[in-house]
Amino acid sequence: MKSAMALAGFTRHSCKMNWTTNYLHPVKWDQKFEPLALHDMFFHSAERMGNAALADFMGRKFSYTQMADMVRRVARGLQDKGIGKGDQVGLFLPNVPHYIAAYYGALAAGATVVNFSPLYSVDELAHQVADSGTSILFTMSAVALLPTAIKVLDNSSLKELVVGSVAEALPTAKRWAYRLFRRNEIAAIPVDSRITLYTDLTNNGGDYAVQPCDPETTIAQLQYTGGTTGTPKGAMLSHQNITANARQINCIDPESHFNKPDAPGDDRILGVLPFFHVFANATVLNRTICNGGEIVMLPRFEAKAALAAINRTHVTSLPGVPTMYQALLDCPDIDATDFSSLRACISGGAPLPAELKARFEQVSGAVVIEGYGLTESSGVVSCNPYSGLNKLGSIGQPVPGTDVKLVDKEDPTKAASDGEPGELIFSGPQVMRGYWNRPDADAEVFIGEYLRTGDVATIDEDGFIHIVDRLKDMIAVGGFKVFPSQIEDILYKYPSVKEALVIGVPDTYHGELPRAFVTLREGVRADGSDIVAWLNPQLGKHERVQSVVVMDVLPKTMIGKLDRKALRAAVGV
Repeated sequence: MKSAMALAGFTRHSCKMNWTTNYLHPVKWDQKFEPLALHDMFFHSAERMGNAALADFMGRKFSYTQMADMVRRVARGLQDKGIGKGDQVGLFLPNVPHYIAAYYGALAAGATVVNFSPLYSVDELAHQVADSGTSILFTMSAVALLPTAIKVLDNSSLKELVVGSVAEALPTAKRWAYRLFRRNEIAAIPVDSRITLYTDLTNNGGDYAVQPCDPETTIAQLQYTGGTTGTPKGAMLSHQNITANARQINCIDPESHFNKPDAPGDDRILGVLPFFHVFANATVLNRTICNGGEIVMLPRFEAKAALAAINRTHVTSLPGVPTMYQALLDCPDIDATDFSSLRACISGGAPLPAELKARFEQVSGAVVIEGYGLTESSGVVSCNPYSGLNKLGSIGQPVPGTDVKLVDKEDPTKAASDGEPGELIFSGPQVMRGYWNRPDADAEVFIGEYLRTGDVATIDEDGFIHIVDRLKDMIAVGGFKVFPSQIEDILYKYPSVKEALVIGVPDTYHGELPRAFVTLREGVRADGSDIVAWLNPQLGKHERVQSVVVMDVLPKTMIGKLDRKALRAAVGV
């Protein structure tokens, strides 16, 4: 790979000038972010906000002061167990208050946090525990979690579990009802010297030993990639990576404390996206705490429960993935939901179909803002402005402090040809330090200080970025490159189509041909051959699909993104 100096000669001045001279976010594009440790960011907000609500969990409020006390107690409890610098603390947790305390408490103790999905199988969890070197794991006494964690404890290098319960985080009345009526969801905690109750870990005075921390070089978090291609890799995110991105996200919000320090707007965010995932970790957890807002927490996404929470708490923002917005629209309770408090919905994780954006905006009255990010970017790279120009099908302009460029799809050391799509690369304070124990993978993604995204994009005359497709998703049809997303965009215009994925399937003559897979809107019927007859005349000859397969469901990732990799595996290509 060539160094950053090799890139200097092909900066796309016209595109860069378009967003620096026509920058629509409320702060300057070249905004700087001073080094800041993640736990220091938390304690600064706790001191500023005091008894204001930090979290609402099923109706129980936790103030900043209360949560800061729990963070200190977790830090002291971990240090009493010898956990500190050089140790990895795993979080195998849903969205519960324990997550917040364990996350910032582990960091305050000097350790590195490793996020694990609550949906992992034993093998998946064991692999990442081993790869990361995690020695202690926080989890819950839930049937869906504890048995898996115990199997990993028995058959890996994991040394200890810390186990909490959902009931201890609930309001008093709900606590007893949960234990009585949901006993089948509660796993018995065995008596084992390797298992510590969360209440026992935190039964101390909170007088932890403050640890030195260089925010720029100290790794706060190992965040594993989603594994859409190949084996998941651990992105090393520094304290500064994460806190800079939290501030980047806040400073594009006109109502944030960053932009209105004396009179910020009301900030109450629905926290239904899973905290273990980088999208929610950045846009829900760290952004909100940095801003001094309140997180309305739900352990998992259920459309009915999410709409009830919106009615009860009057949230002001609703981050989600496209399939989540679709599920909310499909829920009968949406007609009785009061969206009047909602200012903005942030959509990420997957392309947002135009029809879905228009329908949700019409129903909710709130603008749906599409953004873009990666695990390796600590969260967010770009976003449409909260107000003013909001371009359909665009991921907006870079967040402050972020530079983006387009490079040749075949040779990333060269600039993309003028007017042609190119691979999107970017630099900024949110770019990871590298992959955990994978210098070979670092060499593949870094070009100097710039990170390759693997996404093909264009940048328009206003400096707005448009993702065309994934490099690895492109279909090779007789020497032509076909972008699946362009076919999917047209499929979403067919009245009966609810969801769509296009993949390449082997063909003896062309090498590959596109095949589309769709689900249908509730209550409607359509035949795949009818959709083909409607679709293909709108496509170039090399883009035309071999067939359209109507399915009951399409596979999705853990955060609800349509999963192209799983679809390929399911159909054997």
